Amino acid sequence: MASAPQQSQLPLFYQALEPLSSETHAGFKLRAADKATFVVGNHAIPLTVDEFTLVQRTMPIVFTVGDNPVPIALMGLNEGVNVFIGEDGKFADNTGYIPAYIRRYPFMLAKLHPDAQELSLCFDPTTDLVGAFSEGEPLFDDGKASEFTTNILKFNETFEEAGARTNNFMKDMREMGLLMDGEVTIQPDGADQPFVYRGFQMVNEEKLSDLRGDQLRKIHKNGMLPLLYAHLFSLSLMREIFGLQMAQGKMPVPELVLQP
Repeated sequence: MASAPQQSQLPLFYQALEPLSSETHAGFKLRAADKATFVVGNHAIPLTVDEFTLVQRTMPIVFTVGDNPVPIALMGLNEGVNVFIGEDGKFADNTGYIPAYIRRYPFMLAKLHPDAQELSLCFDPTTDLVGAFSEGEPLFDDGKASEFTTNILKFNETFEEAGARTNNFMKDMREMGLLMDGEVTIQPDGADQPFVYRGFQMVNEEKLSDLRGDQLRKIHKNGMLPLLYAHLFSLSLMREIFGLQMAQGKMPVPELVLQP
């Protein structure tokens, strides 16, 4: 039987990983869920570039700090604050698009060993969504993956492909030097001090405008340009998210630094 993958650095949401097996999990099912309690308290969700145009309608898209930044959707501006999901794990009516990173849980593709050439479908065994339940969608049928499991696998494969495109996008961004430290200052009516948010990166519009002709042609031809503008347009939603935090009574102290 296949052993569990390396778990020293598990991705966000995942407490453990176990390879899905037709032998060990023959009678397992996936429960239908109307909530996502694992998202509660998480304000920053990883994104792929395939999602930018959908996410930018309801959530700001920014980039993490560090040597290897990744795009994230902000579901809140402060640590532990999520304006789109309640404490019970149910999404609000105004959520709109739910990032694929959330929708793939509790499954993901992972290497069973560091030197493995292929990715295997795994799941988080600590979840209450997968188990030997009397109700739910069967994961196996007569010792083979059910059609439902096959669709889960395809979704995760598509997610990994989008992840590869995202890595290429970020590589181009770094090479062109388009990222800069971000800062947003919001001064609510009646507040003595402004709320200052930092700890993220954003596209430098001045550098974007000053790109050489060959660079501009490249990002136009490879589809990168509309993604950059989707990110820039989404930044106006920072104040809308701030307003939702105020309406929900989830206000931080002024000048609290954002840490995506």
